[in-house]
Amino acid sequence: MRIAVLVKEVPDSYGERRLNLTTGLADRQASDKVLDEITSRAVEAAVSHAESAEGVEVALVTMGPESAEATLRKTLAMGADSAHHVLDPELSGADMTLSAEVLAAVLQRIGCDLVISGDVSSDGTGGVIPTMIAERMGAAHATSLDTLAITDSTVTGQRESYGGTLTVEAQLPAVVSVTERLPDARFPGFKGIMAAKKKPLETYTLADLGIDPAADVPRSIMLSVTESPARTAGEKINDEGDAGKKLAEYLTEKKLV
Repeated sequence: MRIAVLVKEVPDSYGERRLNLTTGLADRQASDKVLDEITSRAVEAAVSHAESAEGVEVALVTMGPESAEATLRKTLAMGADSAHHVLDPELSGADMTLSAEVLAAVLQRIGCDLVISGDVSSDGTGGVIPTMIAERMGAAHATSLDTLAITDSTVTGQRESYGGTLTVEAQLPAVVSVTERLPDARFPGFKGIMAAKKKPLETYTLADLGIDPAADVPRSIMLSVTESPARTAGEKINDEGDAGKKLAEYLTEKKLV
C-alpha cells in the first residue's frame, strides 16, 4: 500500500502576514516559512499506520517554490519514505482549480491507494482542495475527519456533525482530510534527520505532468486588493446614570438589535 500525504509550506503564523498590494499574493518573505501544522498531523497519521502495518509506503507530495524542498526534507525525517515536489514558475499565484489539477496529476503519476491531507491550510483556508482532487482522480473522499483508521481496503473516521458524531467509511482508493483533533506530530530524531538526506525526492514541472496552465485562462481574476484598515479605538460610554440608554441607542444605530 502507498499512502500519499499532501504537505504545504506556509508563512509562520507567529510571524507577520501580509499581502503584496501589487500582485495580490501573499508576501511569503514577510515571515519564516514552515510546514503547515495541520499537514504535520496528516503525516503523523500516515507514518504511524506504516509503522504498525507491513508493506506500507508513505510518499509526501507538495506544490511550491524552491524553498519547499527544505521543508520536504524536514518532513521526511518524520518517517516518510519519499517526496515529490512540483516546481514550476508558472504556478506562482495558482488558484485552487489549477492547484487541484496539478496535485491530482502528480498523485496519479506516482500511484497511491490513499491520500491524506489537512482539512484547511493556515494560509489559504480554502478547505476544498481534497474534494477537488478526489473528483479529478475518481476516488471516494471523506473530509474533516477527527479520527482515522486504515485497513488494506478501507479508511474509516469520525466527523463532528450538528447534534452528534458521524462515522464514515470509504473503500480504497480514497482521499481524506483530517482535523486538528488528530494527534500532534512527532519530533524527528537525529537518526531520522540523517536518513532524510538520502531519501528520494523527485521534482516535476508542468510539462512533465502534461499540464498547460494557460489552457483554461482565465481560471480566476483578481479584481482588486487593498490593505486592511488600521484598527481604531472603540467608542467609550461614560456611565452618568444613563449608560443603559446610551448602550441601547448605540446598538440600535449599528443595527445590532
